[in-house]
Amino acid sequence: MAATTSPNMSSRAGSALDPRALADGLSQIFFQRNVWTGLLILAAFVVADWRMAVLVVIGTIAGTLTGALIGADDVPLGMQGFCGALLGAAVYTALGSQGWAYPIAFVGGIACAFVTWFFVRLFASQPLKRFALPATTAPFCVVAGVMHATTASLQERSPAVHVTDGTVGTYLRSLLTNVSEVVLVSSVWAGALILLGLFIASWKVGLAAVMGSVVGSLCAFALGWSESDIGEGLAGYSGVLTAIALSVVFLRSSVASWIYAAVGTVVTAVVTLALNDATDAPHYTWPYILTTWVFLIIASAVPALRRP
Repeated sequence: MAATTSPNMSSRAGSALDPRALADGLSQIFFQRNVWTGLLILAAFVVADWRMAVLVVIGTIAGTLTGALIGADDVPLGMQGFCGALLGAAVYTALGSQGWAYPIAFVGGIACAFVTWFFVRLFASQPLKRFALPATTAPFCVVAGVMHATTASLQERSPAVHVTDGTVGTYLRSLLTNVSEVVLVSSVWAGALILLGLFIASWKVGLAAVMGSVVGSLCAFALGWSESDIGEGLAGYSGVLTAIALSVVFLRSSVASWIYAAVGTVVTAVVTLALNDATDAPHYTWPYILTTWVFLIIASAVPALRRP
């Protein structure tokens, strides 16, 4: 493209700081572009802790602005903000609200944009190009993993608080905490706000999130997870993303895609348990990412499963 038609740096920065782009960046955590969904997700962070919400906003701005400055063309869609938003949440869970958390969230958000650029280029190269794999939250997981490994001396350990409400109560609680734990929050109220936002964006997306949560928690019980972990959403959150991704986002919605998504959610539960047993380090959304990548590669050979 000729230089005379390319957007200049100031206009790119302006588009990145558009409040709608930032709200869309939050909603893209769940693959949506909807301002109201983004605002409800932000409200869910505020429910958890307003200081966490501040770090999330810092990460979102840093990722979106950097993505714009390095030439990403999907900034208005919010695609450059969601990994930075999750990075801000991960910084809070590791470091709390201490002074170092804020510059680390900003630098981490910047790093997410560059790692996103890498994954986009990787999946656009041969032989991966034919599978059209999304970078999705992998950049966040990579940067958050580095952040967690390099800030051990700064990390705060909060005493675990477990809610005991019986097996049925634990299961019902998990249906909402599975949703909230996608953004590293364990809260029924936060989960309800996010789920409302997903139904506002699309009833199919909301229903897929419910399916992923229901199946994920059932699998967690079957696999022997502790009730405390299930109740906090730690066992089922990746399944929520897998269910949405495979039923209505990366595959065209159909009976086949929904069945496929349910199977993918079961596999995600197994992958989650395997990673949990393999390491004490947080695995963030890797179970969803790895399962979805493999399932999308398999789907390319199944005629009934079509890409949008």
